[in-house]
Amino acid sequence: MDPTLKVVLLVFAALLVIALLVVTVVLGVKLVRMAKLLKSSAMPVSGKVAFWGALAYTVFPVDLLPDPIYLDDIGVLLGTIGYLGHLARKHNILPGTKADAERRQIIDAP
Repeated sequence: MDPTLKVVLLVFAALLVIALLVVTVVLGVKLVRMAKLLKSSAMPVSGKVAFWGALAYTVFPVDLLPDPIYLDDIGVLLGTIGYLGHLARKHNILPGTKADAERRQIIDAP
């Protein structure tokens, strides 16, 4: 194999790993930002377990695939973000919505 081709393939592989890492970090940040949904009393336990499970799976060094390959982490994060979004819509607990403000008034009323 030509040495130039080896270098090109190595650079391509490195860029792919970096891109996957960036996507994983972005999704991790998005998941952490969704943590405010967990504070709602309407959030079911399954949503809280999914959140903490996905966070632990992403950070824990033992994965289904080795850590330079972040596809499994990306899949877990995407699935959890989608599931939490589904639960938030189903239970009407999206922060900043009119229903959220009304519910807080009812809860905070003396």
